[in-house]
Amino acid sequence: MSLENLEQRVREEVGVRLFTVLAWIPERKALRRVHSSHPEQYPVGGEKTVEVAAGWIDRCITHAEPYFGPDRAAVREIFADHDLIESLGCGTIVNVPVLDGDRVLGVLNLLDAEGAYTGETVAAAQELAPLAVPGLRAALEEAR
Repeated sequence: MSLENLEQRVREEVGVRLFTVLAWIPERKALRRVHSSHPEQYPVGGEKTVEVAAGWIDRCITHAEPYFGPDRAAVREIFADHDLIESLGCGTIVNVPVLDGDRVLGVLNLLDAEGAYTGETVAAAQELAPLAVPGLRAALEEAR
C-alpha cells in the first residue's frame, strides 16, 4: 500500500488533520519525513533530530511504544514546532512506531484538534501501522 493510500485509510478510519510518516535513520539518529499531508508546512525530505525530545525518541524508537499527547500541553512538552502544529488546528497527537519484525522503520504521526483522540485512537493507529512497511522500506532504500 502506498503512503498516500495509507493516509486515506487513516482519514477514514481514525480521522486526522495532519498526517506525516517519518523514516528512522539510525546512523544519524534522525527522522526523515517521507510523506506529508501538508507538504508546504512539513515538506517531504525534511529531517528532525534535536527538535524532538530525547524521551520521545527513547519511547517511540528505542522501545517501539506509541506516544499519545492528548492535549496542547503534551504537544508543547515534546515538540519544538508546537506553534506550527497549533496553527494548523492541531492539539492532540498520536505517534505509532512502524515495525518490520523487531526493527523500527519509522513512525506514523497523526494530529487532530485537541480532544479528538483517545486511547482507542492509539489502538486503531497501531492496527494501520504495518501498512506503512513497504513505503518505509522503499524510502529507506532510497536514502542509502
